[in-house]
Amino acid sequence: MNKTRKRSKPVPAESIARLADRGKDVSRFFTHAGRMMAPIQRVNVDLAPGMLEELDRAAKELNISRQAVIKTLIRQALDQQYLAREHRSGRA
Repeated sequence: MNKTRKRSKPVPAESIARLADRGKDVSRFFTHAGRMMAPIQRVNVDLAPGMLEELDRAAKELNISRQAVIKTLIRQALDQQYLAREHRSGRA
């Protein structure tokens, strides 16, 4: 019979917070494998109805939210801009 180590269930954040409030060491709950993310800022964007329809079609085709489509397209456009800037400056 295989002897495998059972994985423990994740501990709810509320439980960890209660332990920390009581002055207990909670470092064992953190792997330090991730990175800190800056807070998200909400922005408003005005779009023409046709563009909104295009975004909705793309979201439906990709089975993702409209917001995810917008974020993905913005990320791609910014990456293209950085690559073009590097190419123009002769670093490529």
